[in-house]
Amino acid sequence: MVCGMRVLDECCCICILICCMCIPRVSCDLMRCETTRKNPNHRRSAAASLIQGVYSQEHDRQLNRQGHQAIAPHWWDFFNFRLFDVLVDNADRSIFGAIYEFKSLPPYGHHYPLHSPTRYVVAFRGKMTGWETMSQALTLDLKVIRNTLEQSPLFQHAMQAVQHTVSIAGAANMCLAGHSLGSAMALLAGKNMATMCYVTIALKALNQRPQTGDWFATLSGWIPYLFVNPSDPISAEYVGYFEHRDRMAAIEARAIERLSTRNSISGAIEPLHLLPSACLTINGSPVQGLRQAHGLDQWWKPNIQCRSKLQLISN
Repeated sequence: MVCGMRVLDECCCICILICCMCIPRVSCDLMRCETTRKNPNHRRSAAASLIQGVYSQEHDRQLNRQGHQAIAPHWWDFFNFRLFDVLVDNADRSIFGAIYEFKSLPPYGHHYPLHSPTRYVVAFRGKMTGWETMSQALTLDLKVIRNTLEQSPLFQHAMQAVQHTVSIAGAANMCLAGHSLGSAMALLAGKNMATMCYVTIALKALNQRPQTGDWFATLSGWIPYLFVNPSDPISAEYVGYFEHRDRMAAIEARAIERLSTRNSISGAIEPLHLLPSACLTINGSPVQGLRQAHGLDQWWKPNIQCRSKLQLISN
């Protein structure tokens, strides 16, 4: 899971990737470093629950559960959000995403751990096992492997929804979140927002100006939150990538590491897991099998053994 953290004080894009869960930040309030340290469980639980709300909406649709029979609303009501809009796949009419709006601050006297909650969250689910959505999911998985997800009509639909939300709320008031395939969509949308100048990158403090087409410089100030389980093969790519960078830095090969990362993301098509910076949270709790390692439910459990590290590209 990715979640945008640190920097970008004026307008930012948070990206939360879960297993990988991703939160690309379009608002730092949900994922700010100080808040992250004080309320790690709340941050994880809120992001994972809103994503689960998308899964549950599709389950409700398939089973024709409506009104009081619907299960999905419980996932966002608990965190004081309301359903603002639903994102529907035109290919199979399935619900693949949702836009949530924070309703209001809780009544006086109720402890709310985030002093300034993000107003809007755009969440994307991953692949589901039912036959109704499997064909489309496998097609999108193949596009992720080939790094051509951006060319899919579904992602273009998702990107339009993100841009529309930014237009009505401002980038500083929204956050992206996704799990599995949904995390790829959230991360790619966050990258696009960074390069399209919807996000104010904190390069002024570094006296840097990104050159045209320089993905490395443009993305270096953007810090998505990644929540990963090393036993999950998908998450392992992120873990291995940043561990390799740490090893290069340890042997004082920073110049090679920096050049390698820059070249890796400077092409026309760059793998999603290659990021200049990120806040990487790893779940070290024991798991039984790949299904559990990839599952979304691990991220709302309060007693998991997590360790986090801020990964910044060397200057």
